[in-house]
Amino acid sequence: MKYWIGAAVALAVAAGMALSGATNEYFFYAAFVVLQFVVLATAWNILGGYAGYVNFGTAAFFAIGAYTAVVLFKWLGAPLAVQIAGGAAVSAALGFGVGLLTLRLRGIFFAIATVAVIFIMETLMVNWRYVGGATGLQLLRPDVTPPFESYTRMLFVVMAFLAIAAVSVARYVQSSWIGRGLRAIRDSEEAAECSGVPTLKLKLFACTISGALMGAAGAPMPMYLSFIEPASSFNLTYSVSALAMPMIGGTAHWIGPVIGAFLLGSIQQIVTVTISNEINVLVVGVLLVLFVVLAPDGVLGLFRKFTSRK
Repeated sequence: MKYWIGAAVALAVAAGMALSGATNEYFFYAAFVVLQFVVLATAWNILGGYAGYVNFGTAAFFAIGAYTAVVLFKWLGAPLAVQIAGGAAVSAALGFGVGLLTLRLRGIFFAIATVAVIFIMETLMVNWRYVGGATGLQLLRPDVTPPFESYTRMLFVVMAFLAIAAVSVARYVQSSWIGRGLRAIRDSEEAAECSGVPTLKLKLFACTISGALMGAAGAPMPMYLSFIEPASSFNLTYSVSALAMPMIGGTAHWIGPVIGAFLLGSIQQIVTVTISNEINVLVVGVLLVLFVVLAPDGVLGLFRKFTSRK
């Protein structure tokens, strides 16, 4: 009950900020990216953190959600809500299909297979003229929906809602029998199978839900940038960041990816403004190495050690 009250308050605060008379639009651009990171990190953790299957294909699901939104907008003039629903549905289907083909693999073999999905999907988009092909496609935003003053502010509120929805799903999965089954798979898949855990079904479920959330996160991106092209949409940086954020925050709990996303996303935005956008990947790498070496359980692990000693 307390969680739902907190989520409602957070969404109300986001809406209030978007409707306020603030003149600095960059805040909403930056906040959109940070909240998008929350969705991506939470989605990755459902399969990578709970089940222990390291997915490097985040960029593929993210980009397919974005391209699905572009197709729906260009073909039907669909509103943003329909674009997000369509992106989530298509990415969920992709996640289910990829899961059927790859989830019998383990370890490095599964990780390599998910990387291959990025290149396959990118090749398809590069050769599809309807969505701009290799050169990309310029998009004209529709008129902003009242009472918002700009389209960016509306996208900020939409992404806040998606972040709350993603965290709610992750929290439910963690506390339900599904989460217990996924953690059993992570600890020992053979022992889980011997105990009667439906391992393949649970892994397919996790891959599908994870893909759906990643696609939903990517769907608003074309309207956010007013442009889409394969090279940036399928950028491996999305995959690395989605893996790094739960590792930094902690993969054992649903709050870990949220902490990691806010920490990494905020630092990247500050670095972009003060130094250079090119340093972002370096920031991700340095933080990931530091936490893997010094705090393998992430921020949550450090907090638990501190409280236990105290």
